[in-house]
Amino acid sequence: MAKLHIKKGDIVYVITGEDKEKQGRVLKVLPEKNLAIVEGVNIVTKHRKPKQEGQTGIEESEAPIHLSNLKLICPETGKPTRIGRKLNDAGKLVRYSKKSDNKVEIK
Repeated sequence: MAKLHIKKGDIVYVITGEDKEKQGRVLKVLPEKNLAIVEGVNIVTKHRKPKQEGQTGIEESEAPIHLSNLKLICPETGKPTRIGRKLNDAGKLVRYSKKSDNKVEIK
């Protein structure tokens, strides 16, 4: 399985689709399908039978969006960036922002 450039908890920017130019936090990543669920992006409505009297049966929730439609937000510049990988001083592979001049590491 290929390494993913997005992890749970990252702030991402949507580059294409109905929710283009929206930002949100990644709630869940589905690596087997290359999908991610992003907070406030790709909202779908589901009609279900109300459980109690007085409730409506319409529920809104986030649907998964493909990872190719997402870019990570650089923590230093606040702009969408591409991600690279390199070994740090401890010999561990870390993600870094290609947009920043000093190649900031992304936790």
